[in-house]
Amino acid sequence: MSQPSIFWWQKYGTLAQMAQAAVALLGFVAILFQINEIRTNNRAVSARQAFLGYTDLAFKNPKFSAPDYDTIKASSRDEQVQYESFVSYFLYACEEATAAFADRREWIASCDYDLKPHLPFLCEKNQAGPAYLSTYNTDTQQWVKASMKTAGVTPPDCKLGKT
Repeated sequence: MSQPSIFWWQKYGTLAQMAQAAVALLGFVAILFQINEIRTNNRAVSARQAFLGYTDLAFKNPKFSAPDYDTIKASSRDEQVQYESFVSYFLYACEEATAAFADRREWIASCDYDLKPHLPFLCEKNQAGPAYLSTYNTDTQQWVKASMKTAGVTPPDCKLGKT
């Protein structure tokens, strides 16, 4: 007796089973894309909230958002701590924004603009204790150090240049 001819696809199941497996695979891939999109959107929302929080803080504390650092240094210890916290929150907000929106230059430009008046503080803080900047990611550390160099803010005087 001769064997009935078996088509290649019969070894792996019926066409319906193969179609079902293909649809399941496509569904799994779609779920992976959705998870990635949700993660990206959540990061963007978180970055926007952090930056809005910083903007609100700057609005409520104009003496910190456009600081006279010499006056802050001569003020009370509480005010100095508030200013340090303000700058820390600003750096955190910029860190989040630049990570979430790396392809959007306007976020980096906004952070660059707001960073400049805080460079004397950051220079002195980094000179007194380099561990302060190490609490931020390496991109933020490099950004702050490059900004200090560009603005001519260098130890020991840490004064903002005229650039």
